[in-house]
Amino acid sequence: MNATVADVVLVEEAAAGVFVVTVNRPDRKNALNLEVKDKLTDALLALEAKAEARVIVLTGAEGCFVAGTDVGEMAHITPTEHTVLVTDRLFTVLRRMTKPVIASVEAYALGGGCELALSCDMIVAGRTAKFGLPEVRVGVMPGAGGTQRLLRTIGKYLTMRFAMTGDLIPAEDGYGMGFISELTDDGAALERSLELATSITKMPPLAIKAIKEVIQTGGDASLETAMLLERKAFQILFDSDDQTEGMTAFLEKRKPSFTGK
Repeated sequence: MNATVADVVLVEEAAAGVFVVTVNRPDRKNALNLEVKDKLTDALLALEAKAEARVIVLTGAEGCFVAGTDVGEMAHITPTEHTVLVTDRLFTVLRRMTKPVIASVEAYALGGGCELALSCDMIVAGRTAKFGLPEVRVGVMPGAGGTQRLLRTIGKYLTMRFAMTGDLIPAEDGYGMGFISELTDDGAALERSLELATSITKMPPLAIKAIKEVIQTGGDASLETAMLLERKAFQILFDSDDQTEGMTAFLEKRKPSFTGK
């Protein structure tokens, strides 16, 4: 379908159940300002409520993901304005999405752009893409989950290094550290993201939702609590039509037809 929100954010259905959300501010390397964040939030909420939307791919226009937050705008925002404007709303909404979101990253994912990618469920990146948290170099620090998401993924010592120096992280290094799901040739991240998204749409929706839920919640719980969450979710799926269909199809040696019930 055509763009559904203002031109700074574009929404298109790339395949059945797969929607691409594009940050479209290429003249500023897709830097996040308040308008972009508001429109991006609106687009994500609309897709969360859209039954036919199964997987979301988040990307940036013209070969760059998001090079950061618009410092020119951010420089003059007061602490009270941050609170009143809820400048982290985008990241809260993204964190609470029940549908899988894949970040398709080319060129740069820096500052708020890095935090945007880290808020997604998977990151597919071009081989020479660069990630980083350079906020310290302009007198502040990451404020939308960057330190905490990296801490839980690559550990304390590497997170300290990158947050305190603002050094860039080459995608190949990020893949080795475990925060990038897959590397592609430059320019192929979106194509590969769409392939992954399409493969997910063929899976049972209730199981996909349960997997995302237990991974997100379990990461901040004790192992015993997380194991209990996983077991309960596993058991509940045995009450679904998709479980019956999936196992019956396996035994009958045919492809399953999942309905999300």
